[in-house]
Amino acid sequence: MTTDQARSAVVFPGMGPSRFTDVGKFMMIDPYVRGRLAAADEALGRSVLDGFRTQAVDFGEFAQVAFFINSVALADRAVETQGLRPDLCVGFSFGQKAATAFSGALPFAEATRLTYELALCEQRFFEQEHQDLVTLTLTRVPEAALAEVLGELAERGEFHEVSGHLDEGMHMVTMREQVLESFQRRISAIGGYSLYSMKPPAHCRILTGLRARVEEEVLPKFDLADPSLPVVADHDGSLVTSAEQMRTLLLDTFDHPVRWHPVVDTLRAQGVGAVSVTGPDRLIHRLDVTTRHFDVVALGPEQALRPTRTAPRKEQ
Repeated sequence: MTTDQARSAVVFPGMGPSRFTDVGKFMMIDPYVRGRLAAADEALGRSVLDGFRTQAVDFGEFAQVAFFINSVALADRAVETQGLRPDLCVGFSFGQKAATAFSGALPFAEATRLTYELALCEQRFFEQEHQDLVTLTLTRVPEAALAEVLGELAERGEFHEVSGHLDEGMHMVTMREQVLESFQRRISAIGGYSLYSMKPPAHCRILTGLRARVEEEVLPKFDLADPSLPVVADHDGSLVTSAEQMRTLLLDTFDHPVRWHPVVDTLRAQGVGAVSVTGPDRLIHRLDVTTRHFDVVALGPEQALRPTRTAPRKEQ
């Protein structure tokens, strides 16, 4: 841990649509990924790459395991090549799985199995429940404008929940898939922009049933330990330092909206001046609230085999 300079944190990003065509070549040639792949294959008793290659589903179980592996392997690379020695750890949304491994709350092999079994549990749940829901990420929409549009949904009796606040004007909203196109047109009409939608949905109170199923069917199989590196919760910025808190955090992700600003506030309060975002990230390292307060190093597949650059820190 640092003592005479600003502290640092490692951030594992959330998962967007993930395809073998985007990262398959990287996974086959990167030595850090190959090492983690071998351990993951042994833990699951099957080839992750083969499953990822043949499974044409953006959020399928092998896509999720592959994203998890890439995130941890890129942190390995940062430790070895960039001297990463973080004081705190953040797992944003899906990134909690990588944070569970990197923080020491579970050995890598067990965290691999956890990621795989969580994915299968989610699939079983959504085969029976909430098949009509999607979560949309949108930007350039001030909170007052979003409240107005959501009010219109409420007036029509349409289900909706805010699943996340990411930055000023950037939000995640869960709704019925049948109203997605009309909602996107409305967002465009007020000057906003729809980034991408996710199916199944995520991070909303209506998914308490999924939380309960994971608590009953999946987590009892795993013996979580106290993390050796404090983890910052992605929904309220609280510090997670015990095994029981890690267990609760893994459950909270299902029915609590994610919020990035409280995470930033906690990191700043802890004296963090630099963050390394390790994983296939399209969002966190670019957010204004991130670059405004920290020196940011993004290490994704596209940066892994070329020199990384540190973003200049702006005045606070």
